This record gives sequence, structure tokens and C-alpha cells, in this order.
Amino acid sequence: MKKIVVVGGGHAAAQFCASINEAGQDVQVVLVTEECYLPYQRPPLSKTWLKDEDPQPAWLRPASFYADNTIDVHVNTCVSAIDPAAHAITLSSGDRLSYDTLVLATGARARTLPLFDGGFGNVTSVRTIADARRLREQVAAARRVVVVGGGFIGLEVAATAAGLGKHVTVLEAADRLLGRSVSPEISDWLLQTHQANGITIELNARADRLDVVDEKVTGIWVGDKQFAADVVVLAVGSEPNVDLAQAAGLACDNGVVVNPFMQTSQPDVYAIGDCTAFPSATLGRLIRLESVQNANDQARCAARSILGDPAPYTAMPWFWSEQGAIRIQIAGVPDAGHERAVRGDPASGKFSVLYFDGDRLSCVETVNVPMDHMAARRLVAEQVVVDRAQALDPAVALKTLGQA
Repeated sequence: MKKIVVVGGGHAAAQFCASINEAGQDVQVVLVTEECYLPYQRPPLSKTWLKDEDPQPAWLRPASFYADNTIDVHVNTCVSAIDPAAHAITLSSGDRLSYDTLVLATGARARTLPLFDGGFGNVTSVRTIADARRLREQVAAARRVVVVGGGFIGLEVAATAAGLGKHVTVLEAADRLLGRSVSPEISDWLLQTHQANGITIELNARADRLDVVDEKVTGIWVGDKQFAADVVVLAVGSEPNVDLAQAAGLACDNGVVVNPFMQTSQPDVYAIGDCTAFPSATLGRLIRLESVQNANDQARCAARSILGDPAPYTAMPWFWSEQGAIRIQIAGVPDAGHERAVRGDPASGKFSVLYFDGDRLSCVETVNVPMDHMAARRLVAEQVVVDRAQALDPAVALKTLGQA
């Protein structure tokens, strides 16, 4: 019987277990996760976990799923080493687990800043349930929340905290919000909208010193300007968890490098989800993505490959972010080199930004227009030829484009 060991406890790991089970083949699956929980939904941590009266983990699969399908789960267990030659992993306890196939679903960790090293009691990132619980308690007791970083997580936390009546400041080191993720049109609209909702946003604001009292940060300085804080949220991006892979000699480049079948440089080792650098069928280069869609689709791809029915990973990426009443959805990967045009009126709070690669849509960003997003996922994935004038006319439903 083939033995598959999965290292990680996020969306990719849970979906991989489900995909293997759905295939109905006679295999043994072992799941090893360093958290003390079964795999759970991560997106709510920066939103509902901070505001709901009694938030509970949203399990990706119930405990019965693992028990009923004889998936051996090791929670609160760290892997200290991989030995590809021996087909074995070593646990922090010193125990070893053998495998026929190893799947790395180790995810990513929150990036830190040297300025905040030192274990300050009121400084946290948001990656796990433990983080969200700690932040929830601190925000409830706080008046002033300072978010360092104007990316998706930072803006989600900022909008949630502002909705709870907190005074919120966002310090973004770049010259616009979400500079690496969305178009300038979306960045500008978000800046104006969040400011109108009472959030203070400082761009080109790189923190350079701190005020600290009783091991808590009470103020953050940007040049000669101080921002008082009761709670500080670090949201400055993430780094892939590749330490195990690197130590085992696997090729890494801003992630564990995989081929289109999710196979690493070691034939019997695969990698999926946020930790992977994979060849984008659309962009023609290695990229690393952090999204639930990417994690799930890569898990399905790896399962097929391991079970002898390989198909290259060509899934069209899509993302979303909820920032208070704002819902941003993206189909495809924004390419700054492609032409952009706005569909709809940003002043209405409902509009889309369309990226054109010739007469095809390469990406569509939507703000509070879910119907545009759903249509865009087909148009982008199938590389449908569209009439630009119709695509930009809000009176024309995007879903009707490219249909006979």
C-alpha cells in the first residue's frame, strides 16, 4: 500500500487529503501539522474572528472525515528534517515516519520587521487562530490600533477595527495601497474610501523608531511624526516556509520550486499551496500565489499526479478580499504591462478594472460587482476574444460576451 505523508495543516493539506480519498485508491495518508487544530478556514481570521461575539474555528473537514477515512492525523507535531534518500521525515520528538510520497503543504509565515523584534506584548500578526484570538482580546480593550502595512490583511484588519469604533491608522511604506496586488485605480479608490470611513492612512510611511513602555509599543515614529498605539498589527507580507525543503536539498526560489505537476526537484516529493513557486501557464515564469483557490487546485493537481493520472496545473488564479462593506475580487493575475480601462463609475462604489492583452481580457478586478467577477473568471480562463466597447459598457452583461 502506498504511504503518503502530508506536512502542513492549511487549505492545501485538507484538500489534498479529500482528493486522495475521493479517488478511492488503496493508499495510506498521514497528515502532520504543527498547530493543535485540524485544518480550518484562514480568511475569517482577519475579519469575523475580530468582531463576532463568539467566533469558532470553521473546519475545512470535520474530525469524522479523517477518522472515517483512516487518515492518520498528528496535530501539534513539528517536522525537523526530511531525508529524501531514506524516504523518511524526522519529527521534533525524534521519531521518524517513512513515506513513499511526501507532500509539502507548509504554507507561509508572516514577515516581520527588525524594528519590532523583541516580543512586544501588544504587537501581533494574523496567520493562525492563536494570533486571531490574541488580537481579538487586545483590540476589544484598545482605543487606538495601528496597522503596519497596507496590503490585503492589513486593510481587512483596519476596516474591521474601524467598524468596532476604534481609531485606526494604517502605515504603508509604499506610495500606494496594495501596490503589488492591484491596479492604481483600485488603490486610489480604496485610499479615498477607507479615509472617508474614518481610517487614517499614511503612504510613504516607513516606521523608524518606537516608544516602548512596560514591553509594549505605545507609539510608532515615522520621521518626526508619532502615531500613538494601544495595539500594533504587523501586516507586511509573508515568506514561504521553505526551511525544511532547503535543508533537504530541494530547489527553492521564493518558494519550493515545482513543475506543472507539483513535483519538486526530488521525484517523490511534491509541494502545494502558499509555499510553492510554480510555472505559470499564463505568465510563462515561476510565481508564488497565496489564495484558497490556488491551494485547493494545486492539491487536486498533486493528488492526480501521485495517483497516476497526471494533468498539468493550468488553473486560472482568482482572489478576494473583504474590507468592511468592500468586496474586492480578482480574476487572473494583474500585469502592469497590459492596457487597463475602468468599467462603471467608481463614485458609485461598484466598478471593475479590465486588463486587455490585445483583444482578450488577461485580468479583471471588481469592487462590489460579483456578477462581473463570475463572468470574468470564464472570459480570462478561456481567453475569449471580446469587443472592448461592449466590455466597458456597464449596460452590457460581461457574461454575454464571447457567446454565440
